[in-house]
Amino acid sequence: MSAVDLALFLTVIGSVVLFGGAAVLALSWAFKSGQFDNFQRGSLSIFGPDEPPGEGTDAFPGEPSPRT
Repeated sequence: MSAVDLALFLTVIGSVVLFGGAAVLALSWAFKSGQFDNFQRGSLSIFGPDEPPGEGTDAFPGEPSPRT
């Protein structure tokens, strides 16, 4: 194995370990902080008063809006 091959191999393995560790840390933070406790509240958090859940507000160009 040449020096270039070894450097490439170590870079790939190091990246896998680094990003894998970051994913584990992010998931452990999410579980500890309660991000997965209430899926219903989280799923509704993207809606506002001008766009209530269950009511279509988007349309393709050239088609009538669902609100009209």
